Order: sequence, then structure tokens, then C-alpha cells
Amino acid sequence: MKKIFILLSIGLSMQYLTAQTVADAVRYSAQNITGTARYRGAGGAFGALGGDISAINNNPAGSAIFNNSTVALTLSSGAYDNQTYYSDGITANKDSDIDLNQFGGVFISNGIGKIRKFAFGFNYDRTNDFDNAYIASGISDNSIADYFLGYAQGTPLDLLELQPGETNADLYQFLGENESFGTQQAFLGYQGYLIDPVSSDLDNTDYVSAQNGNSFDQEYQYTTRGNNSKFTFNAAGQFSENLYLGLNLNAHTFNFTRNTVFFEDTDNINNAVSSLRFDNEYRAYGSGVSAQIGGIYHASPSLRVGATYDTPTYFTISEETEQYLATSGINDEVTLNPNVVNIYEDYNLRTPGKATGSIAYIFGNSGFLSFDYSYQDYASMKYSPDEDSFFQQMNNQINSQLKAVSSYKLGGEFLAGDWSFRGGYRFIESPYKNEETLGSTTGYSLGLGYILGNARIDIAYDWAKQEQNPALYEGAFTNTAFIDNINTNILATVTFQL
Repeated sequence: MKKIFILLSIGLSMQYLTAQTVADAVRYSAQNITGTARYRGAGGAFGALGGDISAINNNPAGSAIFNNSTVALTLSSGAYDNQTYYSDGITANKDSDIDLNQFGGVFISNGIGKIRKFAFGFNYDRTNDFDNAYIASGISDNSIADYFLGYAQGTPLDLLELQPGETNADLYQFLGENESFGTQQAFLGYQGYLIDPVSSDLDNTDYVSAQNGNSFDQEYQYTTRGNNSKFTFNAAGQFSENLYLGLNLNAHTFNFTRNTVFFEDTDNINNAVSSLRFDNEYRAYGSGVSAQIGGIYHASPSLRVGATYDTPTYFTISEETEQYLATSGINDEVTLNPNVVNIYEDYNLRTPGKATGSIAYIFGNSGFLSFDYSYQDYASMKYSPDEDSFFQQMNNQINSQLKAVSSYKLGGEFLAGDWSFRGGYRFIESPYKNEETLGSTTGYSLGLGYILGNARIDIAYDWAKQEQNPALYEGAFTNTAFIDNINTNILATVTFQL
């Protein structure tokens, strides 16, 4: 049976928690282009257009463009393809799944006074899919022992030694409840014979690695699952012949699980451990709120412009971790399986706000060409509570590592009778100043639609590529993997006018 305990306070030192990182803040802030097949087929460039259920996520004024009440539902088949490079090794991973990607509706009513038309809408979008996996495998000149060594420095040896009658699980739990996550890592490294104290004195706080070789056969298995969802409640109106204004109130939820398994083998006689397995499971659950305000103006029968401001999303996040370490070497086999769930105190995350400007040209009854530009400052993200010293340091890291981001979306649609043909392009800059941890994203899309009376069927294909260079672990073990990531989606939407 698993034991559960809560770390009642957080942020007492830089190594108290490693659950919250800059990478986590970026992950929970990112929103992919998701929505109906028509929206995706035209690259999501609907900020000045409206008239699509998912367009209200771009610009809340877009619902007032509808002349009739409308509902839509979208299914998506998403796939990832990862080519991973680690030292001298190359591996490939791919997988796919099918999800309900979007559903919603817009309902039109007559206006009052100078307001010509009211629109009320609801929409659900899966704004991010966290399902992903890769394997990094190769020969490294440094050991995972460096990870444990980094946490151990400054930790009294007395905290890492078992007391009479105490089990490894007991001490692991005690350290979590009374010391820190970092001290738990030091304990695993010490009891797993990966690190040695400089002195056997119980007051000793200096350690060295027990892995003294320079060739380690390593394999790192990374698997994530979960999603980020957005529920939008929309109200908009037509305030003159050419002016449309709207407001969204959004509820956000996410769940994210990351499993990592690390193997290391070596035949060097200078190493205390010849083989090991290190497992980590991290789970996060979040809920938050945000708002959007936007407008669309018809400058002429053919030219339309739009503007939107998205407030930051204010998340409250809960986290849990579990760990396991098994080693084998000159000290025989050691298994450290505490069966303890670390549950951390809830914390808050404010994501960056976003400003979007849009322009579209309508070619009569033949189609349109549309462009959206958005600006977000990822350096403005903030962990809280503010008085927490750990989060103060995390916010300093966010400010030093991240930057403002521009994104560009271009899309078009050509109409031929009951048929619609669409294409789109998007480019999203990297949020990292080094532009290596996560690279920029480039995407293309194609779409097709057909009208059947009061219904329309749309399909779309979306392709996006991003280069990534993530660290395997936070801390002193600095190895990274280079990943060439490609995501594809095939979508089908059914839309009905009521």
C-alpha cells in the first residue's frame, strides 16, 4: 500500500522543490491552434473574420458575425513523430490517438435599440495535447550520480543514515515531511551507493561521486499524457452596420502526467554501481480562469480588421511525485522503493497575456485571405505566492531565460459552389532566449468543406514541426537530448445551422 504525505511548506531553499520549473510554466501556458476543421484548415487566421465556432477563441466578437444559430462538433486524430539524438545514439518514437477536439454553439437573438444583434456562445476546445514519448539512448561520459551529488552537497550525513529499526521507506518519508525533496534525492543517492561522503563524521556535508569512470551506457524513457482544455462562455453584439464587439469568460483545466525511467550500465571497475534503474512519476492538475475582449470592424465590403486582448490565465496547480531506485554493483543489489506519494502544497501560476491584431480581405463570394499577428511576453509569467523565496528565484529564472514571442498566422479559403478549399501557414517564435530548449514552431494546413443543406462537413490536415533540446533532469546532471518533433492532425467537423 502506498503511503501519502504532504509537504506542508514550500520554497525554504532552492532545492526544496523541483516539481515547479521554467519548462512547466511554458508547458501550461502554451496553447496550440485547435478547433474546427475549417478553422484549422485556414491556419487559425480568423481574428478579423468570425463566423466559425472556434473563431470566438480568436476574437470573441466573431460570434456576432453569424446570421443563424449554429452548432459544431469536431473529432481529431493526432499523431507525433519524434527523432531523438543523444550522444552517439539515434532513436525514433511515434504514436497516435483519436479525441473529441471541439464542440460548441452560437445562438443568435434580435437586438435592442442601437444594438442590431446579440450572440451568445459556448465552446469547448482541447487547447493542448500532452501525449508524447521519446527514448534517448547512447554512451555518455558522465553518470546520473551527478544528479544525486548536486542535491547532497550541504546535507548533513546524519540525515542520510538509517536509525536503529528504521526502514528506507521510513527515512524517505521523514525527509520529505521534515526536510526537503532535495534531501530525499541525496538519501537515494547515498543509500544507492552512487555517492560517498568525504568524511564518515555525521556532521559531514561534502560528498563525491562513486562513479569515477567516463563511459556510461544510458537509456532515458520519457512518456507524458494529459491535456489542457478551455471552456469558453461568449457574449457579443453588432453595435452598428460595421462594428462588432464581444467578450469571453474562460475556464481552463489541465491534467499532466510524466513518467521517466533511466537506465545506466557500465563495466568500469572504478565505478561502485555497474547498473541502475531510476523511476520518477510526476502528476499535475490545474484549473484557472481568463477573459478575452475583442472587436471586428468592416472598413469596407471587402476589408475587415480585428483586435483582441487575452488576459493572463490564473491557474491553481496541485502536484504529486513518486520515485524508485535500484542499483547493482560492488555493494550487491539495492532496491529503494518507498511507495510514498509526495503531495505538495498548491501554488499559483499566472500565464502571459496576449494581444492580437488581424486583417482580412473578402473576395466577394469567392473566398478570403486573412492574417493574424499576436504578441505574448513569456518573461511576464509568474509563480506565487510572492513571499515564497523559492518562487521568487523561479520568477527570476523565468525573467532571465524567457522572452517575448511573436506569432504569425496566414490563411485563405476559396469557394466553388458548395465546395470550399482552404490552406494555412503559421510561425510561432521560441519563448526561450537561447531558442534551443524549445525551437520555433512552423506549421502548414490544408482543408476541404462541403455544404449539405443546413449542414456542412469539413476536413483538415495540419502539420507542425519543432526542434527541442530538453534537459533530462533539473540540477547537476546536465545531459540533454535533441528531438526533431513533428505533430500531425486529421480533423473532421460537422456543423449545423439551427
